[in-house]
Amino acid sequence: MPVFVFDTGPLSHFARAQRLDALKTILAGHTAVIPKVVVDELKQGLHLHKELTSVIEADWIEHRQIQTDAEVEVFSKYVARLVSSGRNVGEAAVLALAETIGATAVIDDAVAHRIARQSGVSCKRTLALFVEAASLGVIQFSEVSELVDRLIATDYRLPFGPGEFARWAIEENLFAT
Repeated sequence: MPVFVFDTGPLSHFARAQRLDALKTILAGHTAVIPKVVVDELKQGLHLHKELTSVIEADWIEHRQIQTDAEVEVFSKYVARLVSSGRNVGEAAVLALAETIGATAVIDDAVAHRIARQSGVSCKRTLALFVEAASLGVIQFSEVSELVDRLIATDYRLPFGPGEFARWAIEENLFAT
């Protein structure tokens, strides 16, 4: 069963948009994992967004501590490349787990995504999950459009504005018209 290791950002916005159910649908047949560091980041945001509790308590998302020697070593490598002023610790943990357990990291941060590619770690952006799920018929194109608009309403940064997903997808040749 394919495994996806999620960063804080995508999960936070799904929760804030109250659409964690859509992510669960998109991931049907896959395992979702979050490093303990990401759980801690989500807990730190609870005072601003109580909806984050839904991610922390979701029984279909596995919480995983970085614990083996290999995981700690790889985590240290990513910390050295990504972490500054306490930022990007979650991304470093996501990449470490993805690399050591042979999973796909789900990260939208441009720097972390580039480092994942350079390191040979399988990595997807949230939009790629949407497009793939729609292409496979797991979710309808119209549902993706509604979902991305809900995420944009939570200040999620995407390469288009509200109501523009269809135009963007066509311009990117992601769907047949």
